[in-house]
Amino acid sequence: MSNLYLPEGRLLHTPENQAAWETLSSLRQAMEQETVLEGRAVLCTPGHDLLVNLGPFTGTIPREEAALGIREGTAREIAILSRVGKPISFTVTGVAEGAPPQLTLSRRRAQELALAELLRCPPGTVLPATVTHLEGFGAFVDVGCGVVSLIGIENCSVSRISHPARRFTVGQEIYTVLTGSDPDQGRLFLSHKELLGTWLENVARFSPGMTVAGWVRGVKSYGTFVELTPNLTGLADQTEGLAEDDRVSVYIKAILPDRMKIKLTLIHRLEPEPGPEPLSYFITSALLLQFPIKQRKKPQTSSEAFLCGIRQRPTLPGRLQPSTIGAERLNFCVRYGNRWIPFAIVTGKL
Repeated sequence: MSNLYLPEGRLLHTPENQAAWETLSSLRQAMEQETVLEGRAVLCTPGHDLLVNLGPFTGTIPREEAALGIREGTAREIAILSRVGKPISFTVTGVAEGAPPQLTLSRRRAQELALAELLRCPPGTVLPATVTHLEGFGAFVDVGCGVVSLIGIENCSVSRISHPARRFTVGQEIYTVLTGSDPDQGRLFLSHKELLGTWLENVARFSPGMTVAGWVRGVKSYGTFVELTPNLTGLADQTEGLAEDDRVSVYIKAILPDRMKIKLTLIHRLEPEPGPEPLSYFITSALLLQFPIKQRKKPQTSSEAFLCGIRQRPTLPGRLQPSTIGAERLNFCVRYGNRWIPFAIVTGKL
């Protein structure tokens, strides 16, 4: 992924970005090269044009150029209004002499360039991202020039959470991994948990006899699941009065690598923290090799769709199936309901 198309706010204070504002000549050069720049949106007019501060100059982003989807009617006006006071990506589309000079900008074009680059990235590409807002079903993130995509709640971490706010905060700078794309719809599919380390990588930070803080992520009749890191959870004996998302201290009784289990003893409940724990990434760049399929080919005929459904059916279907091997993927069940689904290659013929 090119650093030319970073999440909004990452370029604003860079020397290269600010140098492009200095003169009309440098702005014309940026226009000729379609360089993506950033400024700060300072005002939205009654007609929903955005005025952007460019140091000695002020540029205008016409309403239809303020975001992808505005011209087509698929994006709401809040996509424009919400940018006031914030950094905004754009390309320069017009420079006219005058007093003052008339500068025409396009955020839409910057987003088109970023999305085209993202759609060319293979699955497994690690991307910088910024959290834009949180919903119960997942976290929306800016992956370049204001292009927003979703990390589903099930992909935030291996440890189950009740809400993405337990893992992220709005405005937080994170990393995400591209798991696939749909060029026809301009959609990107993202995950996050793969970057937070394997069980062995996480458990190497702990040893029996330690007392550490954690988060309750599940309360069952047979015990309490406590998250030590986003990708590492241990089991403690059942304790009355605890609920999901409680913060607790635990004593590590035993670590069983061959069974991938950690035995814990609850010490006491702790005061809640104001936000989620800082994230610790094991991977922040390069290409993950566990996503070998770039895009899935859509069935062209009803017979192909029927055959595709047959060869992708798990061996042992069912509502709560155990670990199974299907023609498309290995689908195996891990502790307390989490599932891990690395994709295999689906051949084009039976």
